[in-house]
Amino acid sequence: MLPHAMSPHATRLPNKLMSAAVSRRRFLIGAAAAGTGLTVGFKALPLAADGGAATEAGNPFQSYVEIAGDGRVTVLSSQFEMGQGSYHGLATLVVEELDCDWNDVQVVGASGSLDVYGNLAWGGAAQGTGGSTSMATSWDRYRQAGATAKAMLKTAAAEAWGVPAEEIEAEAGVLRHAASGNESTYGALAAAAAAVAVPSDVALKTPEEWRQIGNPDVLRYDRVGKTNGTQDFTLDVQLPGMLTATMIHPPKFGAKLVSFDGEAAKAMPGVVEVVAVPRGIAVVAEDTWSAINATYAVEAEWDESEAETRGSAEILSEYRELAGQEPMALARDDGDVEAALAEADRVIEARYEFPFLAHAALEPLNAVAHMTEEGTLEVWGGHQIPGFYQYLSSQIAELPPERVKMHVLKTGGSFGRRAVGDGDVVAEAVSVAKALDWRAPVKVQWTRENDMRGGRYRPAYVHRLRAGLDADGRLIAWDNHIVGQSIVSGTPFEGLIQNGIDNTSVEGSSTLPYAIPNLRVGLTTTDVKVPVLWWRAVGSTHTAYATEVFLDEVAEAVGADPVQFRLDLLQDHPRHAEVLRLAAERAGWGEDLPEGHFHGVSVHESFASYVAQVAEVSVEDGQVRVHKVVCAVDCGVPINPDTIRAQMEGGIGFGLGSILQEELTLIAGEVDQGNYDGYRPLRISQMPEVEVVIVDSPASPTGVGEPGTPPIGPAVANAVYRATGRRVRELPFEKGLTT
Repeated sequence: MLPHAMSPHATRLPNKLMSAAVSRRRFLIGAAAAGTGLTVGFKALPLAADGGAATEAGNPFQSYVEIAGDGRVTVLSSQFEMGQGSYHGLATLVVEELDCDWNDVQVVGASGSLDVYGNLAWGGAAQGTGGSTSMATSWDRYRQAGATAKAMLKTAAAEAWGVPAEEIEAEAGVLRHAASGNESTYGALAAAAAAVAVPSDVALKTPEEWRQIGNPDVLRYDRVGKTNGTQDFTLDVQLPGMLTATMIHPPKFGAKLVSFDGEAAKAMPGVVEVVAVPRGIAVVAEDTWSAINATYAVEAEWDESEAETRGSAEILSEYRELAGQEPMALARDDGDVEAALAEADRVIEARYEFPFLAHAALEPLNAVAHMTEEGTLEVWGGHQIPGFYQYLSSQIAELPPERVKMHVLKTGGSFGRRAVGDGDVVAEAVSVAKALDWRAPVKVQWTRENDMRGGRYRPAYVHRLRAGLDADGRLIAWDNHIVGQSIVSGTPFEGLIQNGIDNTSVEGSSTLPYAIPNLRVGLTTTDVKVPVLWWRAVGSTHTAYATEVFLDEVAEAVGADPVQFRLDLLQDHPRHAEVLRLAAERAGWGEDLPEGHFHGVSVHESFASYVAQVAEVSVEDGQVRVHKVVCAVDCGVPINPDTIRAQMEGGIGFGLGSILQEELTLIAGEVDQGNYDGYRPLRISQMPEVEVVIVDSPASPTGVGEPGTPPIGPAVANAVYRATGRRVRELPFEKGLTT
């Protein structure tokens, strides 16, 4: 997913998107009539040039909450839903303060106003979902919207009934005044509420008054549609006269189309057109099957003179050589590492290798583009950064952005895949519709093979680590050299690179919490043409593994217990230490296990959430079996405990598959894997029992979509070492345990 540290001053997003940085604005809560209902949200007021009094922005009012005349409560979400539960989280904040009935609640994706929907965790520079920031950016705004709506409904009721507003009680979408016996639904009062003055300030509930936030019995409002198949996704979008296109992409990354012959394909039943677009060739048909079939009849010639022609084995071989050299830049340099290593009684050294990984989400990429008769371009999709895609679409369509409407739909997984700098499938949908002269709506539907071979992978990395121990067994030096591609280099997010450091390459290593007096983290960024992208938990997917497995090796070298060794180095990081203690205690660390079973432990912070995991593992005939994982998580105020547990379970399954058996390889620049037979996410039969312990924290809420993934790899690796005596330094385990 996107890094959480996006800064408007550190990016190179188009100026149009940057013009509304939150630092130059303040928010004013407001309300307006919506038909016979009420809509509540925030107006963004730009500061005057001198930073003084605010003036009206003049933008159309947009909202977070709408209450219709029939009582239906619609939460307009700034965060898109890819299965992680962001819609449910935002709805919980509104329901808590509004005191409405969950049965009346729906959540829809919203876009169109950076002022209203900009992600505050990114400085408001863009609307987007990523970096596990959905709750952090929504925590205040959506609670205030719910509380304001309720206050206005009470005021309307008080005026209608001639009673003091403070004597009116609200519960489950109904207002009651006990003394007078008056009672009314929110829907019946919504229109009147829209006409009352907007309160300048509303008091939010105290934690003691919460009935939704932190309630373990509140289950996801959208669970039924998600489990019985009635939930619609982009895959289900059908418009009158809509055509479907499938793509033929260059076989090698960086190759360019020279020419193609689509006549044989066009002669096939159902095929409408074969057109070239900037990202490849699109076969357009009346239905998906006809389009897919016809792609095999298209002959194309590609110019591969500037394409990536190396295989993954060659790329990693180059990385190994680079890892033994001096890094190009330093991300952290505490003390004097070289001097400490020279004086150390013992020096331990290890190298860890990580392959390319695919996102492999269940729903392959797709998007729909339609130019209306009025000249408005409408684009449907799982838009992870809708404002940016609106801008890209407007550029392709040669329209002003305000004439492009984005429909943000739920998507069947993403893990970061739907947030790309060139908009890939969104750009393709608009380009294909434009190539057809806008004569019909067009859905571009990627096949699984398009998805697997279309690039945007978790980069491959090599880590070289060295640790110095003094004569008393104290860890006095730590040196970590990371070699791999930058995710943001060459993209609109390139401004995130500071002093030669792409933080997405080093996060987790550069933020190592352990008290080591001499600590250095270096980075060598490589030039490879394989397209890479953020992948669930981004840099921590490899840094957590390298650092936590290596630390375990250091602990063993001094004969220390792995848990106590970590705790001794975490004096200044109490949240790390607390989750580590909780996981160890709940797992029975140090107690007897069934014969052949072994424990491994790790702790890691990512996206400001702290997670420790203890894995119980056995190894038989070279096959690793993870029986149980105890996971302790501190994500600040636990808004939805059931969702937190689900995300920890999902993150563990996602991470476990990646370390056990996932690997994307290339030969001569072409990807080997095309589907789930060759690229194998975790199978359901491999999923361990998971016990989640949630810290009852008063800290501001942070995310849970990603932080459950990084610790599972090192926890399992450390257990496997105890079972086999082998340190797995090359991933996946299928390779690392056999070579």
